[in-house]
Amino acid sequence: MSGRRFALALLAALLLAACDARKESTFQGWVEAELIFVGPDEAGRVETLTVREGDQVERGMLLFTIDPDLQQADVAMQEAAVKNAQQAYDRAQQLLKTQAGTQKNLDDAEAALRTAQARLNSAQTRLSRRKVFSPVTGSVQQIYYRGGELVPAGKPILALLPPGNLKVRFFVNEANLPKLKFGDPVTVTCDGCERDITAKISFISRTSEFTPPVIYSMDERSKLVFLIEARPERPERLRVGQPVSVALGQGQ
Repeated sequence: MSGRRFALALLAALLLAACDARKESTFQGWVEAELIFVGPDEAGRVETLTVREGDQVERGMLLFTIDPDLQQADVAMQEAAVKNAQQAYDRAQQLLKTQAGTQKNLDDAEAALRTAQARLNSAQTRLSRRKVFSPVTGSVQQIYYRGGELVPAGKPILALLPPGNLKVRFFVNEANLPKLKFGDPVTVTCDGCERDITAKISFISRTSEFTPPVIYSMDERSKLVFLIEARPERPERLRVGQPVSVALGQGQ
């Protein structure tokens, strides 16, 4: 009977040790996104907005337009400048042929014409960029300005999330840090998630998350944690901000 009790105690100890080992190699983390912010080059009013939050967009798809009035006026002004510069160049060319003009006058007129053409090209580019197209394939995560609102220069109108820009972030202690290397697989679990979500480690911090003292005690060293990032192989299974558990290695 005592032998049976000893065997049961040994089995319980082994199970407890296995649970502790699994616990030590499981870490709490969260899902984070690297968003792509899209906005106009110059200030203006949102004329049309062709997407809503949650929409899937393809690269090259029209996202929004900004009122083009000022840019259209600038194009018209630069077209007139090019026309005048062209006439001045033609006149200087004719005068040189009749020896009533000089080569310097022709060179100056040619330089003025090139400058006017360059300004026209710049104005036309500014006008074309009042229509903004998606730079990536992904989903619309957030919209900051809507139709009729005035947008300052450099401010984003919306944020896009390409699938590959989703990552899992978690922290490991100093003891577990040597076990990790770039490309190692990890298993991600969360409430309501599908099973067998895997990711690969893409970043390992070289510094701890707080400024440590000059001299460590063993207890203080055990409290140091380092940021780890992993890219999920099936990012569509996860959501931004979702809390997750991360286990080292790949689940069977």
